[in-house]
Amino acid sequence: MQFNGFTQNDFDTFKIDGLDERMEAIRTRIRPKFEQIGQSITQEMEILTGNEMNLHIAKHARRTVNPPKDTWMAICHDKRGYKKHPHFQVGLFDDHLFIWLAFIYELPNKSEIASKFLNHFDEVNHTIQPDYVISQDHMKKDAQPMDSLGEKGLKETLKRFESVKKAEFLVGQHIAAFDPLLNDGEALMKVIQSTFKTLLPLYKLSLK
Repeated sequence: MQFNGFTQNDFDTFKIDGLDERMEAIRTRIRPKFEQIGQSITQEMEILTGNEMNLHIAKHARRTVNPPKDTWMAICHDKRGYKKHPHFQVGLFDDHLFIWLAFIYELPNKSEIASKFLNHFDEVNHTIQPDYVISQDHMKKDAQPMDSLGEKGLKETLKRFESVKKAEFLVGQHIAAFDPLLNDGEALMKVIQSTFKTLLPLYKLSLK
């Protein structure tokens, strides 16, 4: 089945009250689209990385009361899970879609990865495009534009990622819910692929 992109109805999922009701909308509206994206992108990432890559779609299984504020799919080399590894993400909050290369706090070697990035800072800085955004917490919606962060801000972010236990480093793109790009499945798929391909040097560096 062809992927036709996301609509406002998908983003309105996060306005539905009640855990069961919102989860049902995530299951019926959003997850099938993640499956479509994931099948194509996972194959692409296998070619680019030279590794077997696996699709993980968030189940939100631990939630018992509060409905999720976002949902996502992740691509990672590990079949069993992605949170302890560098991984690629596509997901939705109520007002934007995010495309991330994600290094989150569960990484056991987080400080070593940060140290690598700082030791290869010029390469990292050159890889991250001016129109990309950076987040230090995957649970928050806000992110800092790279063009306003600059070299100094990026270096400070990486130092915090290295030294603060809960600090994270997510780099990629935000696309606003109202952006017509999201209604064009083929064009959106190309943007996701292009973003992951651009960030591939950081992914490979983190695994060395």
